[in-house]
Amino acid sequence: MNKTLVFTIIFLGMILKSMGSDKADVKMENREDIIHKIIKSAMADSSAWNRLAYMCDTYGPRLAGSEGLNKAIDWVYREMKKDGLSNVHKEKVMVPKWVRGHEKCEMLEPRYAELPILGIGGSIGTPKEGITAPILVVHSFDDLKLKKDQAKGKIVVFNLPWASYGANVQYRFRGAFAAAEAGAVASLFRSASPVGFRNPHTGMMGQYPDSLPKTPHAALSMEDANMLERLFDTGHAPVIRLYMEAETMPDAESFNVMSEIPGTDKPDDIIAMGGHSDSWDVGTGAHDDGGGMIATWQALKILKDLGIQPKKTIRAVMWVNEENGVRGGKAYAEAHKDEKHSLVFEFDSGVFPPSGIGFTSTDSTLLQEIKKFEPYLKKIGDIDVHNGGGGVDIGPMMKLGTNGMSLSTKDDGKYFWFHHSPSDTPDNVNPEDLNKCVAAIAVAIYLYSELP
Repeated sequence: MNKTLVFTIIFLGMILKSMGSDKADVKMENREDIIHKIIKSAMADSSAWNRLAYMCDTYGPRLAGSEGLNKAIDWVYREMKKDGLSNVHKEKVMVPKWVRGHEKCEMLEPRYAELPILGIGGSIGTPKEGITAPILVVHSFDDLKLKKDQAKGKIVVFNLPWASYGANVQYRFRGAFAAAEAGAVASLFRSASPVGFRNPHTGMMGQYPDSLPKTPHAALSMEDANMLERLFDTGHAPVIRLYMEAETMPDAESFNVMSEIPGTDKPDDIIAMGGHSDSWDVGTGAHDDGGGMIATWQALKILKDLGIQPKKTIRAVMWVNEENGVRGGKAYAEAHKDEKHSLVFEFDSGVFPPSGIGFTSTDSTLLQEIKKFEPYLKKIGDIDVHNGGGGVDIGPMMKLGTNGMSLSTKDDGKYFWFHHSPSDTPDNVNPEDLNKCVAAIAVAIYLYSELP
């Protein structure tokens, strides 16, 4: 071969190799630059918190089937349009409708006192005259079984010290059934919260079994549950008058609402992320889950505003009815089961400093790729990547085999101070923490969209 030709081939090869190396460097520099811009944009102002506060203050509590929820959903739809996001639309979901009505709990003996309560979602109401009965204080389901012969005609009070949400919430979920089985006429339980402040916490109970009488069920504050037990231990059981107007109505029309940034290379490959739009009917659902829906929506808006063009379509979904039915998550999975989803992402852990990205996949090797996100996430805070991501709303999609991801936060036990209570308001959400959550979500979703 001609020496000049050989030299030319070698020289051109060196140039091409150099060009390829430069492109790799440029790509890495671009990624670093993009992530810097995402974080800077997320931390720049309080626009996410302002949007959260506006929604909570203007539309109030957003229980499934309520006027407040549907007005908030319409507002989200309009604002997503204003943000210039693509494919903004609503998808109809029929949701359960439980109405609290007026409720009152009075201690008549040994003295008169009004006790703040919150009826539990799904509970029936009392007769119009209310229920008046002495109480029986127990500390567990097993304790109630031991005292079953004392429970007939009583109002059972479950008073359990805080252990964990998973442990204590069992008495919210099925306390009414255990009390009814023992012959009680109603049940009260100490709220599933580590703190009191005479602030009861509501939530959903299980569906009444056909085999048992339906009895009213409500939450007490920590202080009042303890006070009732102290009085009970003196040998003079307090007498309670309980009045509740709670009622389950026919299912009501509501909506999932969503928007997108279309993918450039794989527009039919979808990353869906979001939170739930509904809240309980006390407080305004700032932590649960107004912060989650605003943070995921804001993350999508930032990617759009920065002109970032993801390879895959990124979709923000505000799921409806997580709190007492998961109808939104189930309806989404049914409507979109034939679409390819690379990932479903949920944020529903309270707005505190982000601490981790959890990931679940049937592909065990994929977690190692997600672990490579950590250096970028560390630019925001002490955020790790670990096995085990998921959520209630994305659960139906994950059951179909879709990878799941979620953001966890470092709440130092404070989330359940506010959870399902009148205190869940924007005042208890730190704007900087919300911005950091937005940044973590935007960075994780952007990097995932770049995966092969």
